[in-house]
Amino acid sequence: MRRLNNKALRALFALMLLTLAAQAFAQAPAVSPSADTYKPTASPDRIVLTWSDDPATTQSVSWRTDTSVDKAVAQIAVATPGPSVESQARTVIATTSALATKLWSANYHTVRFANLTPGTVYAYRVGDSTRWSEWFQFRTADSKPEPFSFIYFGDVQYGMLSVWSRIIRDSFRTAPDARFMAFGGDLVTDGTDDSLWGELFAAGGWLYATVPTIPVPGNHEYHDGDIDRAGLTKHWAAQFTLPANGPDGLKGDAYYFDYQGVRVVSLDSMSYLLKEQADWLDKTLTNNPNRWSVVIFHHPFFSLAKGRDNADVRNAWKPIVDKHKVDLVLNGHDHSYGRSALTDSTVYVTSTSGAKMYKLDKVDWPKRKAQDTQFYVVVSIDGDKLAFRARTATGELYDSFDLIKQPGKPNLLVETR
Repeated sequence: MRRLNNKALRALFALMLLTLAAQAFAQAPAVSPSADTYKPTASPDRIVLTWSDDPATTQSVSWRTDTSVDKAVAQIAVATPGPSVESQARTVIATTSALATKLWSANYHTVRFANLTPGTVYAYRVGDSTRWSEWFQFRTADSKPEPFSFIYFGDVQYGMLSVWSRIIRDSFRTAPDARFMAFGGDLVTDGTDDSLWGELFAAGGWLYATVPTIPVPGNHEYHDGDIDRAGLTKHWAAQFTLPANGPDGLKGDAYYFDYQGVRVVSLDSMSYLLKEQADWLDKTLTNNPNRWSVVIFHHPFFSLAKGRDNADVRNAWKPIVDKHKVDLVLNGHDHSYGRSALTDSTVYVTSTSGAKMYKLDKVDWPKRKAQDTQFYVVVSIDGDKLAFRARTATGELYDSFDLIKQPGKPNLLVETR
């Protein structure tokens, strides 16, 4: 038998290694790299600001760790130009709750900063007294009406990290002083999948810890689309600390808050409690001391596609919206863009921000409409004027109008594009 030369031996050895590696790989359990990327650790992540009370004097923050951290804290101080924040900080003990998902278990921690001064910049950090986040900053609302802006995102749902990330980042470039970010439902495509929430938080990163989030539930935050309060993902209450001023059975899903002359109302259009929300909405708007009102929910009164009509939602809530002459209604769900003219004193907007797109049908109600386009919206309010600007993922201005308050008359809508 002829002896193999060195070159042949090396080739045979390499082939054996490749064969063994292939066998080992075939026998190993499948692991999702994207899922494992978002596995919790002892260090804080998914830090998100929300409000559960008055934005002028309180601020809530939630974050996640692995289950080894069962005692968490936050520190807060009035922000100063110098770096000596820690020496002036006070410590607040967090409440902790466990959340077991299909992938892993984690602890979620929440702190409510109270007795804050209106119109003031604060610095804060979260941790367990050993492992800390960096110091973040936020600004409390002013105690009286003052000009401000906020950002609105329609459905995120798909492509959160890959392509929606450019939307949230460009929105901040356009409106760096925005006071909050509102989401119109379907933040992810499966509210029970923790890795998808990981993508959403990765896309926005530190923005969530700096600019408060105002989330509204959509059908994909419900498990398997069940139209039942019990179907709302457990991630909702764990991640978002929201006002408990909604109707019974929907605390933290339907809620309102007041911000510098605007009453912002969130409704849960997936819930079967439509009448209960209608009664609550009527009372909430009747007692509204603010000049402006904005209502946000997922399923629109007016659809952009045939076969997607939401008559039950429209029949339950539109009479209340009409009665109180709500200024602006923001929706999602249809994965395209449509904006009405002034309709019974109200402007209706359906928008989308993620990668999932639906085709537009021939519908007559939109003044402006678009398909296959990612959008973000910046709403600015200054005295008697509400300015609405819808921009694409490239920052191009696509739709623009102003609403002007007129004493004793309906709003004046001025097309500015």
